Amino acid sequence: MRVALVHYWLTNMRGGERVLEAFCEMFPQADIYTHVVDRSKLSDTLNRHEIKTTFVSKLPFAKSQYQKYLPFMPRALEELDLTDYDLVISSESGPAKGVITSPDAFHLCYCHSPMRYIWDLYPHYYGTAGFLARQAFPGIAHRLRTWDVTSAARVDQFVANSNFISRRIRKFYRRDSEVAFPPVAVSEFAQARKDGPGEYYLAAGEMVGYKRFDLVVDAFTKLGAPLVVVGEGEQMKALQRSAGPNITFVGRVGFSELKRRFGECKALVFPGEEDFGMVPVEVMAAGRPVIAYGKGGALDTVIDGETGILFPQQTVDSLIEALNTFEATSFDPNKIVAHAEKFGPDQFKTRIQAILSQNGIEI
Repeated sequence: MRVALVHYWLTNMRGGERVLEAFCEMFPQADIYTHVVDRSKLSDTLNRHEIKTTFVSKLPFAKSQYQKYLPFMPRALEELDLTDYDLVISSESGPAKGVITSPDAFHLCYCHSPMRYIWDLYPHYYGTAGFLARQAFPGIAHRLRTWDVTSAARVDQFVANSNFISRRIRKFYRRDSEVAFPPVAVSEFAQARKDGPGEYYLAAGEMVGYKRFDLVVDAFTKLGAPLVVVGEGEQMKALQRSAGPNITFVGRVGFSELKRRFGECKALVFPGEEDFGMVPVEVMAAGRPVIAYGKGGALDTVIDGETGILFPQQTVDSLIEALNTFEATSFDPNKIVAHAEKFGPDQFKTRIQAILSQNGIEI
């Protein structure tokens, strides 16, 4: 059986690329197709595979400016020749699922999210775009939405990375989907586990508007409790200006320090609405609870009152109430770790194999 893996772009190693790694481990002889690749940023697992690119990679400054070539990506996908493959697995968050396969091939789409910048987060991206982008983006987004829905009919089986994304697939594409939680390297974070109550609260991620780091900074400035913020982003300077002296910004950190922070924190504060959210699972793998906004992927990963606390509204008062509840609640690190282990790589591979088997594909 010849297998093709289609990924939107390969310019770093984030959650989507970790999923692609798992597919590569399941199908070690598979070929990878993508719009743009920077092999210097990829893992050894991905680099062992043959990686083929669309014509987008030949456009000027494609490695750094690939997102500006979004209007060309649908046609670039349709020009790929996948006629020799029996199984095509597309990894969808940017344009990837729109490939054209042979009539006898099976196309499984693992959907991290329908393209958020043309669907539910379109107002955010439009509102923060520059002047020229705001003139062009409405027309581009309109055409992309039409293509995005049309190309969904080319997929034989959708697999969502969370129940939240499964509902969005149903909303935008009118397609049913199975759910397979993405693989999290839980064993690596379990090594960072430490005994004791933890030293400070932690917030980690990219500081952009929809992730709502402003809620965390405002709440902790008001409370005066110790908070460490890991990460960078367009809002970082503004957040630093509004933060109280009890809040420490450490910027982007290496993997070893990140694991250490996960293991020694009192709890992770996770205020955004994420498609899945690997960071909460990684923190729980280190035995620490999570205080999360109770929507999106957090509903799949955080058990309220057992592995963390969910707060119902994205407001400072709602978060403060959750923090007060957290302080009055005891958590069992062993139960938290046991829950996180349900999201490991082996569980992901078993689930994907079962879904393929349901569709007559044995591996």
